Amino acid sequence: MKIIVAETFKDKLLGLMNKTNIDYGLLIKDCKSIHTYFMKEPIDVLLLDKDNRILFINRNVKKNKILIYHTKKKSNILELPNNKSINLKVNDIIDLENFK
Repeated sequence: MKIIVAETFKDKLLGLMNKTNIDYGLLIKDCKSIHTYFMKEPIDVLLLDKDNRILFINRNVKKNKILIYHTKKKSNILELPNNKSINLKVNDIIDLENFK
């Protein structure tokens, strides 16, 4: 699966808003919170540490939610299509280059 990195403030703010038939992931670096306002579909949300180890998983996150992760570690958020994280668990390390 293709993983796109949100580089700009606008990319980070908009995320997957108003998208349908999502077939890619969105990596938001140095991030500890997201919102799902204006989302068209539920998504899976993974909190990753600097080594891409999964710290927390929220599956089937519906629209109009705010997720805030309280961690002292530097972290990134990976937004995925709904149910794409079904085979993943906390402490798994994700290879972003070859994620399926």
